Amino acid sequence: MPYKTVHVGGQGEIEEKKSRFIATVRPVSSENEALDFLTAMRKKYWDARHNCYAYTIGSRFELQRCSDDGEPNGTAGRPILSVLLNEEIHNCIVIVTRYFGGTLLGTGGLVRAYQAATQAGLAASVIIARQTGRKLTIHTDYNSIGKLQFLLANEHIPVLDNRYTDTVEIDVIIPENNLLHFSEQVTEATRGTAKLRPGDLAEYADADGDILIFDN
Repeated sequence: MPYKTVHVGGQGEIEEKKSRFIATVRPVSSENEALDFLTAMRKKYWDARHNCYAYTIGSRFELQRCSDDGEPNGTAGRPILSVLLNEEIHNCIVIVTRYFGGTLLGTGGLVRAYQAATQAGLAASVIIARQTGRKLTIHTDYNSIGKLQFLLANEHIPVLDNRYTDTVEIDVIIPENNLLHFSEQVTEATRGTAKLRPGDLAEYADADGDILIFDN
């Protein structure tokens, strides 16, 4: 199943009653990576009142951590984490830095502020949906290339490469559970003239039209 994660982290900021809330988002693949980034942000924002955070690790949220960093219990870390879980963002850390503005917000105000800051940080980031796919090479002749191109476009199948010699080879990647159906469509579209050569499994994502392949 596809799962959402951060491809490029961003930063968002809100202001509430003169308190600044700066949300910094970064993709992470391990708890150590998350903690190293937290250490770096605490050094960068050493003069802030609070550096609250939450992170999730794993395609099934196997690891979840959060901290209020001195804010009233449950008003910062948990609200940040709840946004990540509600948005289903995996392998990500969000650190919300607060510069106190002199006015107390109350527990409800703090929860809303930390959630809004987290959402601003995610809005400034590039979110992608990663999924497992099977690489395929399609061998065909020039008579069938138009039908195959129509099929690939109609089914939104990512094309990784094209090679034109005396025949045509097209490298694609498709969801693993769609392999049989796609093979049948290729056979029907080309009347059995095209041949498929399955390749490796790989995780991939579409980032605004750019196909990203991840090493597992």
